[in-house]
Amino acid sequence: MARSGPDGPLNDEDSCVVTTCGRRIAVHRIQLAPTGRPISRVTLDVGADRGGEPGVWASLTGAEARELARMLLVHADLTDGGADPRG
Repeated sequence: MARSGPDGPLNDEDSCVVTTCGRRIAVHRIQLAPTGRPISRVTLDVGADRGGEPGVWASLTGAEARELARMLLVHADLTDGGADPRG
């Protein structure tokens, strides 16, 4: 089944990143349809490392995913030498 986003179909470039330490991080959306109450979540799957150690998986609400994205951007800016946004 093809996945799509607001700008069209998604591919692995749109939903996965491989870190310099070899872990594949995949971001997807799942939709569950229990009777009368559909559930939609963002999933984050951090794959095994180069040594084969298992990864982890998380299921996030939209609000949780946005908060994680915000925190990642703050820390990415700090890592790249940006000013501390907290002053």
